[in-house]
Amino acid sequence: MAQLNPDSRELTIKVVYYGPGLSGKTTNLQALFHKMDPKVRGRLMTLDTKDDRTLFFDMMPVFFRSAAGVKVKLKLYTVPGQVMHESTRRIVLQGSDGVAFIADARRSERQVTSTYWHDMIRNLQANGLDPRGLPIVIQANKCDLPDVRTAAAEFADLRDLVQPPVIPAVAIRGEGVVETLHALLAALYRSLDARLGLARTLRVGEDEFLGRVFAQVDLAGTRLTRVSP
Repeated sequence: MAQLNPDSRELTIKVVYYGPGLSGKTTNLQALFHKMDPKVRGRLMTLDTKDDRTLFFDMMPVFFRSAAGVKVKLKLYTVPGQVMHESTRRIVLQGSDGVAFIADARRSERQVTSTYWHDMIRNLQANGLDPRGLPIVIQANKCDLPDVRTAAAEFADLRDLVQPPVIPAVAIRGEGVVETLHALLAALYRSLDARLGLARTLRVGEDEFLGRVFAQVDLAGTRLTRVSP
């Protein structure tokens, strides 16, 4: 869970991108990396196998300092999608503050997507995390392909326990990746504020929290409007 160091006034937040192999998790981080100003993002660390699938995880830090002097670091992780890496997925999920589930939106991938969703729910619970209280968004990726499902109602098999928003995307073109992160961080802020009192004790409001991150992101072509930090 989020780590707050009151002495150094540092807040570290962990976000995990979860989903089947080749659903677009690494593609999301790569797109975000290229859309973010280098001043607020660290190095994108990735380890790929020869078939271009994530072997362990990718990680990219995003950081900013609030007007009240609070240093905030977001750590964005992916998990490996291959079936044999379930134990690694469980480990990477430990201490998550929010999850973006990247779903291959093709109807032909519905069963595989559902299997990985319920795998994620089990792994969250195994880590002592309640999916009903954790910020989660679903990204319906690969919407440029034929026979896809994009409406929230079409993802009823993933929304039986929790009711996350569904964000359509074509991550390989960078479409929907910023909106996915924005929706997740908005929900994540409210969760942390209720638990840690970000606005009350640290004087970091939601507009500033989101504004400090997305002021340094290229919003061209997105459905977002810039909010002043």
